[in-house]
Amino acid sequence: MAQTFDLVVVGGGPGGYVAAIRAAQLGMKTALVEREHLGGICLNWGCIPTKALLRSAEIFDHLQHAKSFGLTVEKASFDLDAVVKRSRKVAGQLSRGVQGLLKKNKVTVFDGAGKLAGKETLEVALTKGGSETLKARHIVLATGARARQLPGLESDGRLVWSYKEAMVPETMPKSLLVVGSGAIGIEFASFYRSLGAEVTVVEVLPRVLPVEDEDVSAFAHKQFEKRGIKIRTNAQVKALEKGKDSVTATIETGGKTEKLTVERVIMAVGIVGNTEDLGLEGTKVKVERAHVVVDEWCRTGEPGVYAIGDLVGAPWLAHKASHEGVLCVEKIAGVKGLHPLDVTKIPGCTYCTPQVASVGLTEKAARDAGHEVKVGKFPFIGNGKAIALGDPEGMVKTVFDAKTGELLGAHMIGAEVTELIQGYTIARTMEATELDLMHTVFPHPTLSEMMHEAVLDAYGRAIHF
Repeated sequence: MAQTFDLVVVGGGPGGYVAAIRAAQLGMKTALVEREHLGGICLNWGCIPTKALLRSAEIFDHLQHAKSFGLTVEKASFDLDAVVKRSRKVAGQLSRGVQGLLKKNKVTVFDGAGKLAGKETLEVALTKGGSETLKARHIVLATGARARQLPGLESDGRLVWSYKEAMVPETMPKSLLVVGSGAIGIEFASFYRSLGAEVTVVEVLPRVLPVEDEDVSAFAHKQFEKRGIKIRTNAQVKALEKGKDSVTATIETGGKTEKLTVERVIMAVGIVGNTEDLGLEGTKVKVERAHVVVDEWCRTGEPGVYAIGDLVGAPWLAHKASHEGVLCVEKIAGVKGLHPLDVTKIPGCTYCTPQVASVGLTEKAARDAGHEVKVGKFPFIGNGKAIALGDPEGMVKTVFDAKTGELLGAHMIGAEVTELIQGYTIARTMEATELDLMHTVFPHPTLSEMMHEAVLDAYGRAIHF
């Protein structure tokens, strides 16, 4: 006998479990199907455990400069096993927390893999064996994505790592090649460099962190090199030759070829949606470039079937997935006053050293879109709190529409900018103008004062620089 629900979610990541909880809150009888870990890749193998690793690296970095703070630390060292164990413990704690939230909201959880099996029907191959048939008017696919593999450069789990192996190293590699300089690649490059590895980053595009504003990318490039990270842009890894305990990479840069031998390689060249084995064959669900196609309300071409999160494409961010999950089920429930998701109001954060954060259009994208712009910049060195923290390297940049005063974009690099960016995100959401931001009182002494100054600077009114 099939079990009947109002809504079933396939995938328990930050999109799926949030969608399930919101559906239950709205009075729907809800089920969630998860084949591995509640919390998904983000909580178990992505956002959360990597931040735990990076926090350990950040503290270790500070210990190296203890003397500049008037402190004495002798022979600071690290225990790699303990660093990794702490990261896994943090992930485990939060995964159990998600389990508790689902139980609290009376969401029925099935451990297994879900597959469409006809109209309003989902077949679940249970992890413990056997199967369950679920019936629901609404089925939300939230199966996420996995690391993209390049032909001939595939991860093998030993010498060539994906993000999973990079998070649980058994020993600290002395040398490392990171292929790809997006958020994932740069965060791992930062972590391993902080713990002493010789790190080289290869990026096929002309600049590191290529989705960021050009000024931020250029600043980041200099800071990464200052930390000892070697960077190759406009470069491509053509081959990997594996030895007993090392890898020799053939790197082509501007027509010139070089060989680089390292102990380990991390592949961080993007992700592809988990579209396989979902029973999409014979349905009207369209898949393009390894991602499910949806409309502005997360509806696929198949009536009653929806898709959210990394499965449907960029930006590949946990908070975007969560927002889509809420938006999707609220639309199903008939909640009034909804607006389709505007991706230019989604902040992006990279937790390297220094941190990078942004929201909205880059200066180039704004100009390319036809805007006449006013640009403001403010350096960390002009901020009292940044100097007191010992983190005077960084900048805040704002981009305004010169005619309307609309904040088109904001871009930051430096200490704690991943926390600061939300101020500009709220401003974008509230459609704030330059006057709204100018007339906002920012507390002193804080890093947030730079946000105010960067707004003032766009209009020739900066006070402290």
